[in-house]
Amino acid sequence: MKAAVVVFPGSNCDSDCWHVLNDAMKTKVQYVWHKELNLPDIDLVVLPGGFSYGDYLRTGAVARFSPIMNSVREHAKAGKPVIGICNGFQILLETGLLPGAMLRNRTLRFVCKFIHLRTENSKTVFTNRLSSGEVLRIPIAHGEGNYFCDEKTLEELEAEKRIVFRYSSEAGKLGDEFNPNGALSHIAGIMNKEGNVLGMMPHPERSSEAILSSDDGRKIWESILNSFK
Repeated sequence: MKAAVVVFPGSNCDSDCWHVLNDAMKTKVQYVWHKELNLPDIDLVVLPGGFSYGDYLRTGAVARFSPIMNSVREHAKAGKPVIGICNGFQILLETGLLPGAMLRNRTLRFVCKFIHLRTENSKTVFTNRLSSGEVLRIPIAHGEGNYFCDEKTLEELEAEKRIVFRYSSEAGKLGDEFNPNGALSHIAGIMNKEGNVLGMMPHPERSSEAILSSDDGRKIWESILNSFK
């Protein structure tokens, strides 16, 4: 598998994603600057976390107009995998590759801590090395991670099993006290109808090595690699 990490002005998790893919997962990966018109010959696109364009206007609202995003859309349209992490998720929402929007955290404060994440759908490109209901310990770091969509969209996400991750307790229990940002239906990650585009607020690249106190995120990268075998 060959991967590309898109770099926007303000990205700050691009090097983390590159390190995990190159050093931990031993796969080919390269950076792609946001002003490029075309993606190289790759399989996976990673839209990393950070503060693209300083989060001016809305998170991801300016990045959606970056020249490279036309090629990212075509990549997704061709059925190839795209993962957007944190700000990358926000960009996917702004481009329309995923439905819904991000609101400010209900506390109106930036939240940076480890949380627990329950796997809702283990039969995806991104979760095939996980089991249904499996709980991961992965960090978050965001000020606008409060996912929201209209009632019809939520019903579709539920019916089509497109809610991939939910915030939960360590034991997998759902509850307001385990929801760090107030996200609708405890949603932490969703995918598109075709199942090849995933957006998630937690950072698997920051929890893919034991030295980081959790390597639970590694299973997400392993799942993507496994889908190409």
